[in-house]
Amino acid sequence: MSTKNPRRAAFDILLRIEKERSFADILIDHELSKDLIKGADRGLLTELVYGVLRRQATLDHIVGQFSKQRPEKLELYVRLLLRLGIYQAFFLDRVPVSAAVNETVNLAKELAPRAAGFINAVLRSADRGRDGIRYPDPAEQPVQYLAARYSHPQWLVAQWLEQLGLEDAEALATAMAEPPPFTIRANTLRIGRDGLLERLGRDGIGGTPTTWSPDGIRLNHSGAVTRLAPFAEGLFTVQDESSQLAPLFLTPRKGERVLDACAAPGGKTTQIAQLMENAGEIYACDVNQRKLRMIRETCDRLGIDIVRTFTMDASTPSNAIREVKFDRILVDAPCSGLGVIRRNPEGKWWKQPGDLQQLAVTQFAILENLAEYLKVGGTLLYATCSTSVMENEAVVDRFLVRHPEFEAEDLRPLFPQFASLFTERGYFRSWPHRDGMDGFFAARLKKVE
Repeated sequence: MSTKNPRRAAFDILLRIEKERSFADILIDHELSKDLIKGADRGLLTELVYGVLRRQATLDHIVGQFSKQRPEKLELYVRLLLRLGIYQAFFLDRVPVSAAVNETVNLAKELAPRAAGFINAVLRSADRGRDGIRYPDPAEQPVQYLAARYSHPQWLVAQWLEQLGLEDAEALATAMAEPPPFTIRANTLRIGRDGLLERLGRDGIGGTPTTWSPDGIRLNHSGAVTRLAPFAEGLFTVQDESSQLAPLFLTPRKGERVLDACAAPGGKTTQIAQLMENAGEIYACDVNQRKLRMIRETCDRLGIDIVRTFTMDASTPSNAIREVKFDRILVDAPCSGLGVIRRNPEGKWWKQPGDLQQLAVTQFAILENLAEYLKVGGTLLYATCSTSVMENEAVVDRFLVRHPEFEAEDLRPLFPQFASLFTERGYFRSWPHRDGMDGFFAARLKKVE
């Protein structure tokens, strides 16, 4: 069986993402499953795709310094080849610049032969002139500076500046352009965190305990952990640390009835079951039937049998739970995902500010609908993986105005061990550059009458 050039494979994937808005992780997994790319080249393919997507605006900015034609005016094939070449030459230490240029030019001769000379000239000029590359002045043009230097959409950078100020926004922009940590959660129904660390160590997998989550482990590598024996044995599942904190703030108890709305892929569902010691009832719903199968498969692997899955649009009443009242409800609302763009970097180039407004409408509708299913005295946790105020505090504020039977609980006195993660209003808000985990928000609401 012949092998495949990882650079060509990366180009093909990047082209599909541009043309079809396909997701990088799915395309990479599909390509690697063919087993035509071997050894270290498998890691190179992944690095090239994610690196180009994360650094796209910076790569185009560099190209613009050495090309007479603006990057956005270049043919798509030429633009993608230049991004691949510049990324290797400027951001991959293990690839010699000569190899980065030569391999890209060879690829250009195959894919865009008329532009091969132009691509060669731009790449070599960029290498010679790398010390003279200019960026906008951060004092005079902070939005343009952060967007070009750290490769994020200008509208998003403007939000971060408004929320954090220049110094913090630059630290966040830096973190959001880097690969994310790879974190798992011990299945405490079968093993404790220390026991799992020891077991992984015996299998040659290194890791360290997470700072905030009592059951989390940050692994030293992000290889195919689903192929590990401890995964098959149901000793852990993959879940970011910020996501692991939401069920803790919900505080589900043994024997209670809990609704996990918008539950897929099931990380929080199964964690709630762990906190309930696999005793009680969990209703896990999602609009996507295929994703519900993922939840059931994860529950089976982890040995959890208190979860009932069903299809439901959480924004409208459902006959499936019409007569049911819940002790606790988790609303992990569909959102922009701005807090996880380092995991899904292609998404940051697809989003627009108007999307947040439409998402906020849906999020409010979900809260309004599910409020009816909560018992008096019950707890609802509203959570998103977005950094946007419009999707978080603004949605909660609007809901509280419309629903005086609910009040927001201050998380600070309830969870003093997490004090530095809470806002002045007592909401949970994590930032990648400060807290070493994904951007996440949670507000705890109590039904008081």
